[in-house]
Amino acid sequence: MALPEPWLCAEAIETPRLRLDSLTPEDAEAMHPVLDDQRLHEYSGGQPLALEELRTWYQFLARGLSPDGQEVWLNWIVRLDGEAIGYLQAGVDEMLIAQVAWVIGVAWQGNGYGSESAAAMVEWLLANKVEAVIAAIHPGHEASAGVARRCGLVLTEHVVDGERIWRRDA
Repeated sequence: MALPEPWLCAEAIETPRLRLDSLTPEDAEAMHPVLDDQRLHEYSGGQPLALEELRTWYQFLARGLSPDGQEVWLNWIVRLDGEAIGYLQAGVDEMLIAQVAWVIGVAWQGNGYGSESAAAMVEWLLANKVEAVIAAIHPGHEASAGVARRCGLVLTEHVVDGERIWRRDA
């Protein structure tokens, strides 16, 4: 059964150092230099998108629904003093399970911004009736495993497409 419209929308979230803003197509300009780094694709594969491709992708994401209408898609731009430094995303299905991911630009990694922003997103999701949060993390990506741990997610025995599944229940 497809969802008729997004029933949950990404709201602005403030942390002690960061602001998480709902993604808009206009964010492509600010995010392109952040994401235009092959090192960000080490564990996920693919290539950085050209600016026009990123703008088109953000227009698609801003709809708030997966193409099949089975998930609400929530996306946030992570900002430090107003500057875009990364993004967060969550796909929430009709069973209220959110699959989450996070990316912080290479220049800002190692400062705790991934953990701070991802933890704020996880808490926001759980406060908004999400029943469980899961993340699929490449087994060699220790930094993302650390973020998951700091968000209260626990490593499960499940592996999907070679990625280890971390989970936190409400």
